[in-house]
Amino acid sequence: MYKIIDGKQISAEIKEEMKKEVAALNESGVSVGLAVVLVGNDPASKVYIGNKKKACEALGIVSSEYLLPEDTSEQSLLELVDKLNRDDSVDGILVQLPLPRHLDEKKIINAISPDKDVDAFHPINVGKIMIGDYIFAPCTPAGIIELIERSGISLEGKSCVVIGRSNIVGKPMSMLLLHKNATVTICHSRTKNLAEVVSSADVVVAAVGKPKFVTANMVKEGAVVIDVGINRMADGKLCGDVNFDAVAPKCSYITPVPGGVGPMTIAMLMKNTVAAAKQKQK
Repeated sequence: MYKIIDGKQISAEIKEEMKKEVAALNESGVSVGLAVVLVGNDPASKVYIGNKKKACEALGIVSSEYLLPEDTSEQSLLELVDKLNRDDSVDGILVQLPLPRHLDEKKIINAISPDKDVDAFHPINVGKIMIGDYIFAPCTPAGIIELIERSGISLEGKSCVVIGRSNIVGKPMSMLLLHKNATVTICHSRTKNLAEVVSSADVVVAAVGKPKFVTANMVKEGAVVIDVGINRMADGKLCGDVNFDAVAPKCSYITPVPGGVGPMTIAMLMKNTVAAAKQKQK
């Protein structure tokens, strides 16, 4: 019988731990601050920003929001990032992606101080993750490691397959798994015999962005399956990249959608912000 990995419960545990750490920092005269920048009116981004604000308030983190119009110039955004870089009350800076098309995402990410880059997208932080010398990692992959380890699953020596090679999930995920002494294979749209490769894995991380892409014939008995996908079906319901009903009976552990990986992203953002504040004190 498979076990559900409960992302809501594990994210709540992490938030409670961070609340205590923030309280301890506050007692020593240190406040923890997160600045969130949103350009434009993307509805999903607005909801996400609202959730981040609530999480900050619950944990005692000082949250500052910068809601900029859709037509904000690149120069104006770069000036704001520079101002936040120099602001000692700000420990973490998050520029919500995607940005409007006229803005160069790479240029904006590169302008954020690596010490305040709590998304861990800056090239310096990407390099640190590569060599295993990092303070924080991208929120979703870092959250997946927490889900696995807090469920009592050892990654050492395990065969892990990551489906998807994005800079946000796939690539950093593979690095974090390697740092846990797993043997890692990355699959993507050009992978030959993909079902065969995936079916050899002890742990499958599906981050491909296609509804119910992973089917029962792609998963071996007793595998751990982590579903990163969030796809909205025609009937309005959410589903992941894994065909849950068909795949779950073959698994030892599996994450649901919703309620699996999703809640971990904000929890890890809070953890990264606290880590940035503690690092600044050092």
